[in-house]
Amino acid sequence: MYPGKFASQHPQRPAVIMAGSGQVVTYAEFEAQANQLAHWLRQQGLAPRDHFAIFMENNAEYLPCCAAGERSGLYYTCVNSYLQADELAYILDNSESRVLITSVEKLPVAQAAMAQAPGVTRCLVVGGDGPDAALFAELHTALASQPTTPIENECLGTSMLYSSGTTGRPKGILRPLPDALPSEPLPLYEFLLGIWKYREDMVYLSPAPLYHSAPQAATGLTLRMGGTVIVMERFDPERYLELVGEHHVTHSQLVPTMFSRMLKLPEAQRRAYDLSSFETVVHAAAPCPVQVKQQMIDWWGPIIIEYYGATEGLGFAMCDSQEWLAHPGTVGRVVLGTLHVLDEAGQELPEGEPGELWFETATEFSYFNNPEKTRESTSADGSMSTVGDVGYVKDGYLFLTDRSTFMIISGGVNIYPQETEDLLITHPMVMDAAVFGVPNEDLGEEVKAVVQLMDGVPQNDATVEALLAFCREHLARHKCPRSIDFEAELPRLPTGKLYKRLLKDRYWADHASRIL
Repeated sequence: MYPGKFASQHPQRPAVIMAGSGQVVTYAEFEAQANQLAHWLRQQGLAPRDHFAIFMENNAEYLPCCAAGERSGLYYTCVNSYLQADELAYILDNSESRVLITSVEKLPVAQAAMAQAPGVTRCLVVGGDGPDAALFAELHTALASQPTTPIENECLGTSMLYSSGTTGRPKGILRPLPDALPSEPLPLYEFLLGIWKYREDMVYLSPAPLYHSAPQAATGLTLRMGGTVIVMERFDPERYLELVGEHHVTHSQLVPTMFSRMLKLPEAQRRAYDLSSFETVVHAAAPCPVQVKQQMIDWWGPIIIEYYGATEGLGFAMCDSQEWLAHPGTVGRVVLGTLHVLDEAGQELPEGEPGELWFETATEFSYFNNPEKTRESTSADGSMSTVGDVGYVKDGYLFLTDRSTFMIISGGVNIYPQETEDLLITHPMVMDAAVFGVPNEDLGEEVKAVVQLMDGVPQNDATVEALLAFCREHLARHKCPRSIDFEAELPRLPTGKLYKRLLKDRYWADHASRIL
């Protein structure tokens, strides 16, 4: 998010273009807005390594707000814009954010969350203000009097994004910040520049929400290379294809669900658009079905790079199209960190045998204000870390086979079911509940709930709708079940532990692998 020399070399070049509205932010405007916000944040008393949060939809102000943090030594937390007030409040409180930046569209949720997060002392609103002038201000109005020149003693800041834990509570992934200039990115991002084949003057098409870790890294690195970022307000498969030719896009990053939706367009529609400018297309976030990946390479050519890596940055694997064609289903060779495949006792497993994936940690991290979760993800000697994935290595290539938890990956979004289970159990009609992922051809997985009702409650459509409405009222959309089934009794062990695998396996019985 720090364009450095490119802001002065190419001041009128578009830094950001909004795909829907066509709004353009030039490098001169981007630099001015980021500097003004950096001054304002300093004025609010935020010192290096303090925290602020961003909660809004994709818009033209989003990336300059991130850039302000990156040049003032701050941690900025980009929050999932679909969260409800309670969920947002937890992140605001846990991250120790002192300032929140939001939009008019998200203001009602932001206001409700701030009532539960007293540490937030100021809120900037894009396109409006709030009821209390001492707390809320319109972003552009508040920044108008600030200098457009850099703050004194610029220093490197970075994002602190949240990755949900198996208990459903999100975890802030904190990377130590060195005393460095903002022109010197963290080593992890230098590494990504290489494997994603970024270059100066590139044009990057961003189809995903900007609060995700991959779009954050991809857009930020594009701006560091003096490129142009095309931001889609929301993904539409045909519009995506149209934008490639319209803006001569060279680079992009997607999730497999986006591939699937484009492949489902009529053949004539898919072939109508000029994709000849494409140089490199990256995908990650979820396993890609072999058939989908093969069809994409057949269509776009051998320009597709896949990588495997968690937001934590423990380690990375990657493969280009040629490697994948030789090893269908792989997520690549390990290119950062040292991988170990371990059994439940922590012993190394032979090649080809699946186990939990542990990395000799390539980049240092911790879960902010959560030492227990940091300990859980770290080996006893402190040398290795895991996020709970299961896989195996064959001929030097990594294959994923399952998750060590019941995390659901739906359309590239990680969803942990415990929070939904805990909510359903509080409903007066529910005795017990299990939530897990079931097959979905488009999304990979979708959220399913299986419920044991209280005696006398009818198992009918009205009950299903009442429970779905209850979930929608209290949870972000992506966490809500798409469907609910009923069981007379859920399988619990004598210890009280829910034996969810017995339920889940029924829905996956006709699917030999969750990956292929």
